[in-house]
Parts: sequence; C-alpha cells; structure tokens
Amino acid sequence: MTEPAIKYHLLKKEAHTAARLGKLQTPHGTYPTPMFMPVGTQATVKTLTPEELESMGAGVILSNTYHLWLRPGEKIVEEAGGLHHFMNWKRGILTDSGGFQVFSLAKIRDITEEGVHFRSHLSGEKLFLSPEKAIQIQNALGSDIMMSFDECPPFFESYDYIKRSIERTTRWAERGLKAHQHPERQGLFGIVQGGGHLDLRQQSARDLVSLDFPGYSIGGLSVGESKAEMNHVLENTTPLLPENKPRYLMGVGSPDALIDGVIRGVDMFDCVLPTRIARNGTCMTSHGRLVVKNATYAHDFTPLDDNCDCYVCQNYTRAYLRHLFKADEILGLRLASYHNLYFLLNLMKQIRQAIEDDNLLDFRAEFFENYGFNQKNPRNF
Repeated sequence: MTEPAIKYHLLKKEAHTAARLGKLQTPHGTYPTPMFMPVGTQATVKTLTPEELESMGAGVILSNTYHLWLRPGEKIVEEAGGLHHFMNWKRGILTDSGGFQVFSLAKIRDITEEGVHFRSHLSGEKLFLSPEKAIQIQNALGSDIMMSFDECPPFFESYDYIKRSIERTTRWAERGLKAHQHPERQGLFGIVQGGGHLDLRQQSARDLVSLDFPGYSIGGLSVGESKAEMNHVLENTTPLLPENKPRYLMGVGSPDALIDGVIRGVDMFDCVLPTRIARNGTCMTSHGRLVVKNATYAHDFTPLDDNCDCYVCQNYTRAYLRHLFKADEILGLRLASYHNLYFLLNLMKQIRQAIEDDNLLDFRAEFFENYGFNQKNPRNF
C-alpha cells in the first residue's frame, strides 16, 4: 500500500482545552503545529523573498490555484519543475482549489453538477472549473497539500440552499479523489462546509470523513459572521474530525481568531491579513495594532514593538517606517510585511509553548489584555 504524502503526528493535548501539539509531515519537511501559513497567492508572498520567509520560520505557505491557472498557467509551472522550483521555495506548499475565488471574484457564474461556468476576472474569457480540472491543475503545480473543489456559500444562506450545496460539495470531493494522480506525492484535503447551520456542518463532516482524506479543512468562516458565531461552529465541527488527521481553518489570521481556533482544536491557519494591512501601514504589536503612517510617530525613534526581536524591530524605528510610507517607498511595505508575518509566526510559537505548559487559557487572557481584545472567556472553556 502506498504511503500517504501527508501525515499528522499528535504529540500532546492541552489539559484545559481542545488544543493540540503535533507535527505535520510533508514531502518537503516536517513542521510543528499549530501553525500559521503565509499566503503567496501568485507564487509569491507579497514583497518578501523565500529566504526572508525561511529566516522567520515559515514552514508551509499557500499559493492560489485559480490565479496560477489564469497566469502564468499550470503548464508553465509544471515545465519549470513544479511550484517549488518555479518560486524557489524548498519547504511545504498548500494550494487551494480555486473554488473560493470563483465564487468571490466572478460576477456571473452558473453552478451545475458538472462544475462552474464563469468569466475570468482578468479578461472576461469564458471558463469552466470542475472538481477534476481543479485536481488536474494542482497535480501540475506539484503542491504538497491540495484542496478539494467546493462551493463556498455565504454563512447566512438559507438552510435548503446550503443543504443542497454541501451534498454537491461531497460529490465533488469524491470525484476529486478519483481524479487525483499522485496521492503518494500530494495530499488532498476535504473541505467541511455548512454555513451557520450546525447540523449541516455535522453532515458535511461525517460525509467527508467517510471518504478518508489525509486531512480536513473547515471552510466558509470569517466571511462576515461574528467571532462568537465562528467559534460556535468550530466547537461543533472539530470534534467530528479524526484525531489523527490535521485540521485546517481556511482564511483566518487575526491574532484573537488564531488563539481561539487553537483552543477549539485547529492545527493550521492561513490568511492574507498580515501582508494586506501591512501595505496600508498597519502593524501588529504585542500592545495592539499600530498605524505607523500616523503623524504621532514622526518623531518616534523606538521599534514597532519593544517585545519583538524581528529584523525590522532590531534595525528600524517607527519614525523611519512612517517616512517610508509617506514617501511611497516600497521598502516600507516590505518592512511592515516582514514584521507582521514574523509577529504571527512567533505568536504560534508562543501558543505551542503554552500548550506544552498546559496554560493556554492564561496565555490567552494575558495576550488579549495587552492587545486590547475583549476579555470575554472562550465559550465552553
């Protein structure tokens, strides 16, 4: 029997929560979990080099199937030797299926049992994406972890619509499994959907677990619902997923959501948030968000965060970063992006230590107080 490309090793459960320490084994390295994965949509994490990402401890990064399919095209990436060679990243890569982009970027689309007809957001060209096509593209890209093609319905969509949607998504997931060519080289995850309807989340989880994927994603969250609603869904979804498989919460990356997601048993996270807000001059610090473009920092010659040991905080000041942003210098975007990603990767390291020490709830309380988040205790913990 062929060994699966992706394995999860559970090392420890936290004493007071559903949090877990583990290791994610991929064809391009083994990485500690819980983990945050920087997003490199178009085969690049915006403004940063692979060497910089490696230096700050990034293990797995994301790339986007939809965008790479449109340009440069999966055939060019395959000709280059796969995504790892193409972008010079020697560690793990996860690619999403393209489903979320189809449903979020395409103004006009037609969902059928076969797949989705839509128009390119770049050229207006008519396109068709099916479960088989999404897998074919990801096989050509050569990522370590691939995502099943799914529909991502709005959180507050009607019960009847979401029921039909998750049942179709399960059928699509089964078709994707059959189309997958390299299970020994690439792991394919199923994606649990269901909006805000707990029984549909449970149905989706049960159906996908029966297909025995090497990992499971939780999709359709952080799309407009409250943090409390998201946490409630997680509490009723992660316990249904296999203990010996990785659990991935898609598109979530604010510090409070990372901590609360880990508390509820999530192992993997990704989000464009740290680099997106960095490009607007917003920096994450241990004392909360700091908008470095503000005039108050014009004469502030202290680091972005006095508790941070990243390259930026060791070498540059708030006043200098403010100057770079006001002068429209690209270096400002780079430095802020580097700091924000380092901040989240370091936060995950602190979370892992708190799990090891069985004091994650105390860590949460102290972090939330310093950051300025609401101190309401996590539900059920």
